[in-house]
This record gives sequence, C-alpha cells and structure tokens, in this order.
Amino acid sequence: MAQRTVGGRLGWNGTVRTVREISSGGVVYRRREGTVEVALIQVRARWRLPKGQVEEGEGLKETALREVREETGLEGRVVAKLGDITYWYTTKSKRGEPVRIFKRVYFYLIRYLQGDVSRHDEEVDEARWAPIADAVKMLAYPTERETMRKAVALLSGKLLNRKRRAARRATHE
Repeated sequence: MAQRTVGGRLGWNGTVRTVREISSGGVVYRRREGTVEVALIQVRARWRLPKGQVEEGEGLKETALREVREETGLEGRVVAKLGDITYWYTTKSKRGEPVRIFKRVYFYLIRYLQGDVSRHDEEVDEARWAPIADAVKMLAYPTERETMRKAVALLSGKLLNRKRRAARRATHE
C-alpha cells in the first residue's frame, strides 16, 4: 500500500492528519561521446529526479521504471539500488483540510535503453539529458543531490572496474 493515515484529523485539539506515502524513482544514465549523461525533469521551475507513488500490487523497481517512462519518455533497466530518502511536507485535502505527508522515496540507478525525453507526460514541464556533473548542481533538493552523488560514485566504480577488466584481458592475450 502506498499511502496510509497515521494521525488524526484536525480537531478541537489541533491535530493534523498525517499520511505516509511510498514512492520510487530513478537516475537514468547513458554514455554519450565519452560523457555520462542523466535524465532530469523540471516541474514548477525546479529540476528533480523522476519519481512517483507505488501503485497497488506494484513493486518498487516496477514503479521506478514506470515513473521514469511516464515522466521522461525513457525506458531502461535497473542496475542497482541507490538508497532511499525521506521528507515531510504539508498539503491540503480535497476538503481543504491541512494534511501532513511523510514520504519515503526509493531510488534506483537505471541504464537507458530507448526513448526520447520529448515524450514526457503532462505532469512535467521539461525533461532533458544533462552531463552528470552538471546534474548534481541543477537538482533543487539536497536529498536528490546526495542520491545523484551516489550514482556518480557507483558509475565511477563501474567504469573503473570495466577498465581494469579490459586491461587484464589485454595482458592475457
């Protein structure tokens, strides 16, 4: 279940209903002309990572891939888990009552397979590829910047391991 109420309604004692949400998303990457690029989305003038709520019967990886496809127009394959972030925010219910949201978002590193960033959905103002070093600076939220740094470290390690394997093969030939 992606959403669960954990508090009471706003009442005579001033309590605000608290809802827990679980979301999933990803850092989609590709290598292009010697540079690692990642896909970012812009919503209300803020650059962020694609993510969204887990739907009934859906796993975290499935959600990440679906949300990436919907919000960026890209399809990919999960290669690693990057971790999760948590945060609080307040919104209003359909009846106008304040609701406090506790959100946990699980992020995955996703290798780009196909698609076009121009095919993003209407929730997103813009989707674009950016060099990974620029993307870290572009992201609006510190927790997402930290997630991107984890992706940088993981991709650097993968690239280094690939070079080591190639060097070993070359010495054994």
